[in-house]
Parts: sequence; C-alpha cells; structure tokens
Amino acid sequence: MDQHQISKEYVYDLFLKFFHQMEQFEEHESELLLEELRKTIAIEGSMNMTEIHVIACVGQHEPINLTSVAEKMELSKGNISKVTNKLLKHGWLRKTQLNDNKKEIFFRLTPTGKKLFAVHEKLHEKAQEQFMGFLSQYDGSELAFIKKLMLDILAFYEQRIMRKALD
Repeated sequence: MDQHQISKEYVYDLFLKFFHQMEQFEEHESELLLEELRKTIAIEGSMNMTEIHVIACVGQHEPINLTSVAEKMELSKGNISKVTNKLLKHGWLRKTQLNDNKKEIFFRLTPTGKKLFAVHEKLHEKAQEQFMGFLSQYDGSELAFIKKLMLDILAFYEQRIMRKALD
C-alpha cells in the first residue's frame, strides 16, 4: 500500500473518531442542559438535541411556523411536527395565530420554554467561545483550508443523503 492510501485511511479513522467524540459531546451537552434546567425549572423526562435545537430555533425566530422551523433546521416537516407535538405536550411551546392570519399556526415559547432557551443560549455561547479559542491557534490560510474541508465534507454527506432519498 502506498503512502497516499495509508494517509487517506488514517484521515478516515480520525474522522470516525471525531464523529464518535461529537456524539459523546452532544450527549454530555444535553445532560448539562437538563441538569441546569432541573436546577432552574421543574423538568421531567429526557430531551434530545433535536428537541433542544427546535426550542432554540423557535426562541430565535418566534413567532415561527412549522415549515420555517423545518427549513431553518434542514429537517423534514414530519420530523419537526413530531418534535413540536412533544414540546407542546410538555408545555415548552405554545401555538398561536397572527391577527392578520387566522389560518396558519405559529409557535412561541412558553415561560418555561423561555427559561430552557436562555439556559441553552448561555451554554451555547460558552461552547462557541471555547471553540473560537481553539481555532485561534490557526492562521488565515489554515482556517481557509479548514473551511474548505468542512464545506466539502458537508457537500459529500448532503449528496449521499440526496442519493438515498432518491433510491
């Protein structure tokens, strides 16, 4: 096996390790958020990151309808519908209508949902600050390469998702 092939396999192994660590990080972030929420508000059960991010999306854009949440999160309307129904049931979201549009349903955060949103935003800002500190070790050309690599990885997986959807 030539050195180029060995290097590609090593990069792939590193990518898998990165992916698994991101899963663990998201689990940990979710646990931290829930722990913080239990201190702040009475919250029962578990939440996954999609549910937390739907609350964040609604909090950032309220009032917002289901279609817009799905578009902003790049998830299906069916998936968002399931998540919003759970969030409505738990009292973190509420449905509203606009005065000039009684037909369409919009989501807003409840007072409890707003507390959840605030805790998430605080943790998100801390994580972003830490990541920006991590990136500060790279110069402009290295950041440009990292940006290109990340865009290429995203495009690679978007193409795979699109192919699967067409199958």
